[in-house]
Amino acid sequence: MSKALKHLIPDNFLNEYWQKKPLLIRQAIPDFVSPLSADELAGLSLEEEVESRLILEKGETPWELRHGPFTEETFSSLPESHWTLLVQAVDHWVPEVHELLEYFRFLPSWRLEDIMISYASDGGNVGPHYDQFDVFLIQAEGKRRWQIGPLYNDQTPMVENTSLHILSEFNVLEDYVLEPGDMLYLPPGVGHHGVAEGECMTISVGFRAPSHRDILMQFTDFVSDQLSESLRYSDADQQPVINPGRIDEQAIDRIQAVLRQYTEDRNLIVQWFGSAMTQTKHPQDSEDTIEQWSELISEFSACNLRVNEGSRIAFYEGSSSVVFVDGEYQQCNNKQLLIYAEKLGRTQYLPSENWTSCVDPESQKWLLALVNQGSLYPEEAS
Repeated sequence: MSKALKHLIPDNFLNEYWQKKPLLIRQAIPDFVSPLSADELAGLSLEEEVESRLILEKGETPWELRHGPFTEETFSSLPESHWTLLVQAVDHWVPEVHELLEYFRFLPSWRLEDIMISYASDGGNVGPHYDQFDVFLIQAEGKRRWQIGPLYNDQTPMVENTSLHILSEFNVLEDYVLEPGDMLYLPPGVGHHGVAEGECMTISVGFRAPSHRDILMQFTDFVSDQLSESLRYSDADQQPVINPGRIDEQAIDRIQAVLRQYTEDRNLIVQWFGSAMTQTKHPQDSEDTIEQWSELISEFSACNLRVNEGSRIAFYEGSSSVVFVDGEYQQCNNKQLLIYAEKLGRTQYLPSENWTSCVDPESQKWLLALVNQGSLYPEEAS
């Protein structure tokens, strides 16, 4: 069951604030306790498969950026203040962090990017900047001062000689100090600058938003991979021309017709979009391969099937229904499979009595494949 953020009514929030203006909510999560410690966060940054960064405001160069994995010696050699550790996709590795997503299930789960957690020493910050996506900033430990500015874009001047996107000029409109349990929502483009007042940890729940450039490139790549080389520009209706160097309106009409053939194919768009928005940041793994459905029943009949913390599941119901798991899609040819996809999308698990009673061969094959690829895993029923 999803959890509710205090003082946030989803309908009001979506109508008044989502992608429109910032919102500060004091004690959105009362009595909040961080799901992991600063030492545990640093421990994650030592792992090869975990994406992590260190930003030192006063490093070997101003705003020095280092990429993980780090070592214990890295942290022992850091200055006392003005540095920040950022670890991406902590929700993929720590189930207790993944549980925070229950607070945001009034939004489509396929819009989620990941949960990043940052630890900052006193004065630690990443400079005034803006993001291209929506983000909820939950204060986990300590205090952080947030200054909020106006909207910025890619024409805004940036600080030179750094790979970080730091605004060279920042106009402060609002000023807040957040304490554990407080939450700040920021729409895309809103400038913000967070500075730690003492040691602190901040949880950032970010939502993916592909650029128009990516939409066009990825969709055309998706379509072109399915097309034969024998499909070519054709002009069987060509008429004699006066000037052979002129591109006439009829030629452009033919090209538009080719493009329209694919961009107006709703099924193609559904297949690409669902696959793109469920693409995972990290591949899932399963320790063992289970060959037969009967074997899965025999070994795990007392277990629920839980969606892996790093997996993404979505579905589309239309003239033809499609299910999406970790960037792959499958046409839904029967109602039972769609029911399972809907259940997983809504609750993130299938109760043992639900999946073990499945008699539909296509659904059995689908669930078994998801277990074998690590997208679902057996979890002891409580």
